[in-house]
Amino acid sequence: MTIDFFDLTYLRQGNVRQQQAYEVMEELQIVGKLDSYHPVLAGTIPLDLDLPESDLDIICEVCDAKRFEQELELHFGACPNYICSSKTVGGLLRTVANFTYRGLAFEVFGQPKPVTEQNAYRHMVIEHRMLEMGGAGTRDAIRKLKAGGLKTEPAFGELFRIDGDPYEALLGMYDWEDARLRQFIEERIGTK
Repeated sequence: MTIDFFDLTYLRQGNVRQQQAYEVMEELQIVGKLDSYHPVLAGTIPLDLDLPESDLDIICEVCDAKRFEQELELHFGACPNYICSSKTVGGLLRTVANFTYRGLAFEVFGQPKPVTEQNAYRHMVIEHRMLEMGGAGTRDAIRKLKAGGLKTEPAFGELFRIDGDPYEALLGMYDWEDARLRQFIEERIGTK
């Protein structure tokens, strides 16, 4: 099943945690407040791979970090545990705000790059495709590896026997056509 990650309504038909995330994000009006930054919920919750301690990762395209910080402070600064900082990593200025709302932890991330070109988005898309093609049991196998202490990308690396750095390898697989990806998965774990 293909998901339009830019339209959060897919969460309404999801599991209890996804429905809760949707309700809280709607109540907080986070997408509307950050609309000019093209926000997307990324990470494990959209993929139904989250653990109880997983936060809601919202990624944004931000060209004016100072303005973004001011808007984050205005809209979410009163939320519990609010903290915001910016730093340059790999030549890109990144802004990250963390806060809690109705018991859910949020992380809002912004950098001067279209959301669809950001690593978090690309990881989520390729992982979604792999979960869909991997068939029954793939999601549970990843969850089990994560429950054992692995982060998401290393869990994919282990399950699919990906050589080298799984973060980089998954980014390299983002543009693979379905036939190539399906063959890779079949060779690694078999499929449906």
